[in-house]
Amino acid sequence: MSVMSKRLAKSLPVLYPLRSVDTAMVRLTVFPRRRRRITIEHRPLRGVTPAMLLGWFTQLDGTMTYGSETVDRYLAWHPIDHIRWELAREAPSGGAAEGARFRIVEAFGARPEFRVDVVDRVEKLDVNGIRLVQRQAGVPIFQLEHTWSLGSDGTHYVSTMDIGARSPLMAPVNMMMWHRFSPAMARAWVKHNIEEVGQLEYLLPQLFSSGEAEPAQRAQPGDGTPHRKHREAEPVH
Repeated sequence: MSVMSKRLAKSLPVLYPLRSVDTAMVRLTVFPRRRRRITIEHRPLRGVTPAMLLGWFTQLDGTMTYGSETVDRYLAWHPIDHIRWELAREAPSGGAAEGARFRIVEAFGARPEFRVDVVDRVEKLDVNGIRLVQRQAGVPIFQLEHTWSLGSDGTHYVSTMDIGARSPLMAPVNMMMWHRFSPAMARAWVKHNIEEVGQLEYLLPQLFSSGEAEPAQRAQPGDGTPHRKHREAEPVH
């Protein structure tokens, strides 16, 4: 049985409520040559700070207590859809920072037809947000940016996904991505993203109050644990 099949067969239990799509403001913009932008303004995350979010993204290779188990943080982040996260390449400064490459394997709605297995370059990671990018011939063809800021009602979190390139020369690539990351798959990603961001409201306060956040723990080898080998990226996320 493949790692994908085993992971879908034994997803973690859902310990915390999953946010519904109507808790966020979602906008879809379609530009010429089928370039798309999806923007999600999430309900503020109570009890979460920008520093916690930065710590989360720089220590995704760790583990945490989830119920009575110690599990990979990435799997706890979305206990149904997430399959594997790896630091495919360290940043020039070391670790998970700007210039690193993240391998991400997940299936939106736990549906095999909505599975992605990609390697994204981290082009920004600081206390204000993270930006993950894929390029072809040096041209950005995919970008996912999460930005956050502290407000009186919690941390405001916005996710923006850009699918496709601006250049007219990349129109065939945009067409390919339209079919590979279909409108139905985009809707499934929106639901997935709203759910996973909402989980941070429960996971991060627990993680940082327990002392597990630093230093990051390491999981034993098995399904979903980090490792160095990775497959070629697909041009979607």
